[in-house]
Amino acid sequence: MSPDQNSFYKAFEDQHRGSRELIKSRLAVYLPFIKKVQEVHPNATALDLGCGRGEWLELLQDNQLSASGIDQDDGMLSACRSRGLNVQTSDAIAHLKSLPNDSLSIVSGFHIAEHLSLEDLQTLIKEALRILKPAGLLILEAPNTENLVVGTSSFYLDPTHQRPLPSALLSFLASHLGFARVKTLGVQESIPLREEHGPVSLFAVLSGVSPDYAVIAQKAAEPKLMQAFEIVFSQEYGLTLEMLANRYQERFDAMERKTQLLEARLSRIWKLLEPFKWAKSLFKK
Repeated sequence: MSPDQNSFYKAFEDQHRGSRELIKSRLAVYLPFIKKVQEVHPNATALDLGCGRGEWLELLQDNQLSASGIDQDDGMLSACRSRGLNVQTSDAIAHLKSLPNDSLSIVSGFHIAEHLSLEDLQTLIKEALRILKPAGLLILEAPNTENLVVGTSSFYLDPTHQRPLPSALLSFLASHLGFARVKTLGVQESIPLREEHGPVSLFAVLSGVSPDYAVIAQKAAEPKLMQAFEIVFSQEYGLTLEMLANRYQERFDAMERKTQLLEARLSRIWKLLEPFKWAKSLFKK
Protein backbone atom coordinates (compact mmCIF):
# COMPACT_ATOMS: atom_id res chain seq x y z
CA MET A 1 0.00 0.00 0.00
CA SER A 2 1.07 3.58 -0.58
CA PRO A 3 1.41 5.92 2.43
CA ASP A 4 -1.92 7.52 1.48
CA GLN A 5 -3.63 4.11 1.39
CA ASN A 6 -2.10 3.17 4.74
CA SER A 7 -3.33 6.40 6.29
CA PHE A 8 -6.80 5.91 4.81
CA TYR A 9 -7.30 2.35 6.01
CA LYS A 10 -6.06 2.98 9.56
CA ALA A 11 -8.44 5.95 9.86
CA PHE A 12 -11.26 3.92 8.29
CA GLU A 13 -10.79 1.07 10.79
CA ASP A 14 -10.64 3.45 13.74
CA GLN A 15 -13.95 5.04 12.75
CA HIS A 16 -15.97 2.04 11.56
CA ARG A 17 -14.59 -1.10 13.22
CA GLY A 18 -15.01 0.05 16.82
CA SER A 19 -12.75 0.68 19.79
CA ARG A 20 -10.02 -1.76 20.81
CA GLU A 21 -11.94 -2.60 23.97
CA LEU A 22 -15.10 -3.38 21.99
CA ILE A 23 -13.27 -5.60 19.50
CA LYS A 24 -11.44 -7.49 22.25
CA SER A 25 -14.73 -8.15 24.03
CA ARG A 26 -16.27 -9.47 20.80
CA LEU A 27 -13.28 -11.71 20.06
CA ALA A 28 -13.65 -13.39 23.44
CA VAL A 29 -16.26 -15.68 21.83
CA TYR A 30 -13.35 -17.72 20.45
CA LEU A 31 -11.62 -18.29 23.80
CA PRO A 32 -13.35 -21.64 24.52
CA PHE A 33 -11.75 -22.99 21.31
CA ILE A 34 -8.39 -21.50 22.27
CA LYS A 35 -8.53 -23.08 25.72
CA LYS A 36 -9.06 -26.48 24.12
CA VAL A 37 -6.06 -25.94 21.85
CA GLN A 38 -3.96 -25.11 24.89
CA GLU A 39 -5.11 -28.33 26.57
CA VAL A 40 -3.89 -30.54 23.73
CA HIS A 41 -0.92 -28.32 22.76
CA PRO A 42 0.59 -26.98 26.02
CA ASN A 43 3.10 -24.86 24.07
CA ALA A 44 0.61 -23.67 21.49
CA THR A 45 1.65 -20.96 19.05
CA ALA A 46 -0.60 -18.83 16.86
CA LEU A 47 -0.29 -16.72 13.73
CA ASP A 48 -2.77 -13.97 12.89
CA LEU A 49 -2.99 -12.98 9.23
CA GLY A 50 -3.88 -9.34 8.64
CA CYS A 51 -3.49 -8.63 12.34
CA GLY A 52 -4.67 -5.00 12.06
CA ARG A 53 -4.45 -3.08 15.31
CA GLY A 54 -3.63 -6.28 17.20
CA GLU A 55 -6.70 -6.81 19.38
CA TRP A 56 -6.65 -10.56 18.77
CA LEU A 57 -2.93 -10.83 19.42
CA GLU A 58 -3.37 -8.92 22.66
CA LEU A 59 -6.24 -11.19 23.73
CA LEU A 60 -4.13 -14.30 23.04
CA GLN A 61 -1.24 -12.78 24.94
CA ASP A 62 -3.57 -12.03 27.87
CA ASN A 63 -4.44 -15.74 27.86
CA GLN A 64 -0.81 -16.90 27.94
CA LEU A 65 -0.59 -18.03 24.34
CA SER A 66 2.42 -17.21 22.18
CA ALA A 67 1.20 -15.32 19.11
CA SER A 68 2.61 -13.34 16.21
CA GLY A 69 0.94 -11.34 13.48
CA ILE A 70 1.57 -10.10 9.97
CA ASP A 71 0.08 -7.22 8.03
CA GLN A 72 0.99 -4.95 5.13
CA ASP A 73 -0.36 -1.76 6.66
CA ASP A 74 2.35 0.27 8.37
CA GLY A 75 -0.17 2.25 10.38
CA MET A 76 -1.70 -0.90 11.80
CA LEU A 77 1.69 -2.44 12.54
CA SER A 78 2.84 0.73 14.29
CA ALA A 79 -0.19 0.47 16.60
CA CYS A 80 0.76 -3.14 17.36
CA ARG A 81 4.42 -2.39 18.03
CA SER A 82 3.50 0.43 20.39
CA ARG A 83 1.86 -2.26 22.54
CA GLY A 84 4.81 -4.62 22.38
CA LEU A 85 3.12 -7.14 20.11
CA ASN A 86 5.14 -9.48 17.91
CA VAL A 87 4.34 -8.40 14.35
CA GLN A 88 6.05 -8.00 11.00
CA THR A 89 5.33 -6.68 7.53
CA SER A 90 4.51 -9.56 5.19
CA ASP A 91 2.07 -10.91 2.64
CA ALA A 92 -0.23 -13.56 4.14
CA ILE A 93 0.21 -16.26 1.50
CA ALA A 94 3.94 -15.71 1.06
CA HIS A 95 4.42 -15.90 4.81
CA LEU A 96 2.42 -19.11 5.11
CA LYS A 97 4.46 -20.72 2.34
CA SER A 98 7.66 -19.90 4.22
CA LEU A 99 6.63 -21.89 7.32
CA PRO A 100 7.37 -25.59 7.92
CA ASN A 101 4.78 -28.35 8.10
CA ASP A 102 2.99 -28.93 11.42
CA SER A 103 4.52 -25.85 13.01
CA LEU A 104 1.55 -23.89 14.46
CA SER A 105 -1.49 -24.63 16.60
CA ILE A 106 -3.71 -21.78 15.39
CA VAL A 107 -3.90 -19.76 12.18
CA SER A 108 -6.43 -16.93 12.16
CA GLY A 109 -7.62 -14.24 9.80
CA PHE A 110 -10.27 -11.73 10.83
CA HIS A 111 -11.94 -10.00 7.92
CA ILE A 112 -9.35 -10.90 5.33
CA ALA A 113 -11.14 -13.70 3.40
CA GLU A 114 -13.53 -11.24 1.74
CA HIS A 115 -10.52 -9.25 0.47
CA LEU A 116 -9.06 -12.21 -1.46
CA SER A 117 -9.70 -13.74 -4.85
CA LEU A 118 -11.07 -17.29 -4.84
CA GLU A 119 -7.69 -18.61 -5.97
CA ASP A 120 -5.80 -16.84 -3.18
CA LEU A 121 -8.38 -17.90 -0.61
CA GLN A 122 -7.97 -21.55 -1.61
CA THR A 123 -4.20 -21.23 -1.41
CA LEU A 124 -4.44 -19.65 2.05
CA ILE A 125 -6.65 -22.49 3.32
CA LYS A 126 -4.39 -25.20 1.86
CA GLU A 127 -1.24 -23.60 3.29
CA ALA A 128 -2.88 -23.18 6.69
CA LEU A 129 -3.78 -26.88 6.69
CA ARG A 130 -0.19 -27.79 5.86
CA ILE A 131 1.43 -25.78 8.64
CA LEU A 132 -1.08 -26.60 11.38
CA LYS A 133 -0.32 -29.31 13.90
CA PRO A 134 -2.79 -32.20 14.25
CA ALA A 135 -6.02 -30.88 15.85
CA GLY A 136 -4.87 -27.34 15.08
CA LEU A 137 -7.44 -24.70 14.16
CA LEU A 138 -7.95 -22.29 11.29
CA ILE A 139 -10.24 -19.39 12.27
CA LEU A 140 -11.59 -17.17 9.50
CA GLU A 141 -14.10 -14.42 10.31
CA ALA A 142 -16.01 -12.47 7.65
CA PRO A 143 -19.10 -10.24 7.26
CA ASN A 144 -22.28 -12.29 7.40
CA THR A 145 -24.25 -11.64 4.22
CA GLU A 146 -27.28 -13.44 5.70
CA ASN A 147 -27.72 -10.24 7.72
CA LEU A 148 -29.74 -8.23 5.20
CA VAL A 149 -28.30 -4.86 6.21
CA VAL A 150 -24.75 -6.21 6.05
CA GLY A 151 -25.32 -8.01 2.75
CA THR A 152 -26.94 -5.07 0.97
CA SER A 153 -25.24 -2.07 2.57
CA SER A 154 -22.47 -2.14 5.15
CA PHE A 155 -20.41 -4.78 3.32
CA TYR A 156 -19.84 -2.27 0.53
CA LEU A 157 -18.71 0.46 2.90
CA ASP A 158 -15.21 -0.99 2.77
CA PRO A 159 -13.91 -0.31 -0.76
CA THR A 160 -11.28 -3.04 -0.47
CA HIS A 161 -13.83 -5.85 -0.18
CA GLN A 162 -13.84 -8.11 -3.24
CA ARG A 163 -17.35 -9.62 -3.08
CA PRO A 164 -19.75 -11.00 -0.46
CA LEU A 165 -18.61 -14.40 0.82
CA PRO A 166 -21.49 -16.57 2.07
CA SER A 167 -20.65 -18.73 5.07
CA ALA A 168 -21.70 -21.90 3.21
CA LEU A 169 -19.04 -21.27 0.56
CA LEU A 170 -16.21 -20.65 3.03
CA SER A 171 -17.25 -23.67 5.08
CA PHE A 172 -17.33 -25.83 1.95
CA LEU A 173 -13.88 -24.65 0.87
CA ALA A 174 -12.33 -25.58 4.23
CA SER A 175 -13.93 -29.03 4.16
CA HIS A 176 -13.23 -29.63 0.47
CA LEU A 177 -9.57 -28.68 0.84
CA GLY A 178 -8.89 -31.19 3.58
CA PHE A 179 -9.94 -30.03 7.03
CA ALA A 180 -11.45 -32.85 9.08
CA ARG A 181 -14.09 -30.82 10.93
CA VAL A 182 -15.65 -27.45 10.15
CA LYS A 183 -17.92 -25.33 12.33
CA THR A 184 -19.73 -22.13 11.34
CA LEU A 185 -20.43 -19.64 14.11
CA GLY A 186 -22.64 -16.58 14.00
CA VAL A 187 -20.88 -13.89 16.03
CA GLN A 188 -21.12 -10.29 17.24
CA GLU A 189 -24.92 -10.18 17.45
CA SER A 190 -26.78 -8.01 19.96
CA ILE A 191 -26.64 -9.66 23.39
CA PRO A 192 -30.17 -8.57 24.42
CA LEU A 193 -31.57 -9.86 21.13
CA ARG A 194 -29.71 -13.15 21.57
CA GLU A 195 -30.93 -13.62 25.14
CA GLU A 196 -34.54 -12.61 24.50
CA HIS A 197 -36.66 -15.36 23.00
CA GLY A 198 -39.90 -13.45 22.49
CA PRO A 199 -41.25 -11.70 19.37
CA VAL A 200 -38.98 -9.31 17.50
CA SER A 201 -39.51 -6.25 15.33
CA LEU A 202 -39.20 -6.11 11.55
CA PHE A 203 -36.01 -4.07 11.93
CA ALA A 204 -34.53 -6.85 14.06
CA VAL A 205 -35.24 -9.34 11.26
CA LEU A 206 -33.48 -7.07 8.76
CA SER A 207 -30.48 -6.15 10.91
CA GLY A 208 -30.31 -8.50 13.90
CA VAL A 209 -28.79 -11.61 12.31
CA SER A 210 -25.22 -12.12 13.57
CA PRO A 211 -23.38 -9.43 11.56
CA ASP A 212 -20.24 -11.55 11.28
CA TYR A 213 -19.62 -15.26 11.03
CA ALA A 214 -16.60 -17.42 11.57
CA VAL A 215 -15.57 -20.70 10.04
CA ILE A 216 -13.45 -22.71 12.45
CA ALA A 217 -11.76 -25.62 10.70
CA GLN A 218 -9.81 -28.35 12.49
CA LYS A 219 -6.99 -30.45 11.13
CA ALA A 220 -7.34 -34.21 11.50
CA ALA A 221 -5.77 -35.86 14.55
CA GLU A 222 -6.10 -39.05 16.56
CA PRO A 223 -9.63 -39.60 17.93
CA LYS A 224 -8.66 -38.72 21.52
CA LEU A 225 -7.50 -35.25 20.48
CA MET A 226 -10.55 -34.63 18.30
CA GLN A 227 -12.87 -35.75 21.09
CA ALA A 228 -11.40 -33.10 23.41
CA PHE A 229 -12.96 -30.42 21.17
CA GLU A 230 -16.40 -32.01 20.93
CA ILE A 231 -17.92 -29.76 23.59
CA VAL A 232 -17.10 -26.55 21.68
CA PHE A 233 -17.83 -27.87 18.20
CA SER A 234 -21.21 -29.29 19.21
CA GLN A 235 -22.65 -25.99 20.47
CA GLU A 236 -24.71 -23.58 18.39
CA TYR A 237 -23.65 -19.95 18.09
CA GLY A 238 -25.32 -16.78 16.89
CA LEU A 239 -28.62 -15.66 15.41
CA THR A 240 -29.78 -16.77 11.96
CA LEU A 241 -32.32 -15.17 9.65
CA GLU A 242 -34.58 -18.18 10.10
CA MET A 243 -34.55 -17.77 13.89
CA LEU A 244 -35.50 -14.11 13.79
CA ALA A 245 -38.05 -14.53 11.00
CA ASN A 246 -39.75 -17.30 13.00
CA ARG A 247 -39.84 -15.11 16.10
CA TYR A 248 -41.32 -12.28 14.03
CA GLN A 249 -43.94 -14.66 12.60
CA GLU A 250 -44.83 -15.79 16.12
CA ARG A 251 -45.86 -12.21 16.88
CA PHE A 252 -48.39 -12.20 14.02
CA ASP A 253 -49.60 -15.69 14.82
CA ALA A 254 -50.29 -14.55 18.38
CA MET A 255 -52.15 -11.48 17.10
CA GLU A 256 -54.21 -13.64 14.74
CA ARG A 257 -55.14 -16.01 17.57
CA LYS A 258 -56.27 -13.05 19.71
CA THR A 259 -58.34 -11.67 16.81
CA GLN A 260 -59.98 -15.04 16.23
CA LEU A 261 -60.76 -15.35 19.94
CA LEU A 262 -62.27 -11.87 20.02
CA GLU A 263 -64.39 -12.60 16.93
CA ALA A 264 -65.64 -15.82 18.52
CA ARG A 265 -66.62 -14.00 21.69
CA LEU A 266 -68.45 -11.28 19.73
CA SER A 267 -70.27 -13.93 17.75
CA ARG A 268 -71.49 -15.56 20.96
CA ILE A 269 -72.63 -12.18 22.30
CA TRP A 270 -74.66 -11.49 19.14
CA LYS A 271 -76.27 -14.90 19.43
CA LEU A 272 -77.21 -14.15 23.03
CA LEU A 273 -78.79 -10.86 21.91
CA GLU A 274 -80.71 -12.50 19.06
CA PRO A 275 -83.94 -13.01 21.10
CA PHE A 276 -84.06 -9.33 21.90
CA LYS A 277 -84.26 -8.12 18.31
CA TRP A 278 -87.97 -7.36 18.83
CA ALA A 279 -86.92 -4.56 21.23
CA LYS A 280 -85.60 -2.55 18.33
CA SER A 281 -89.14 -1.95 17.00
CA LEU A 282 -90.12 -0.28 20.27
CA PHE A 283 -87.44 2.31 19.90
CA LYS A 284 -88.41 2.96 16.29
CA LYS A 285 -91.98 3.80 17.41
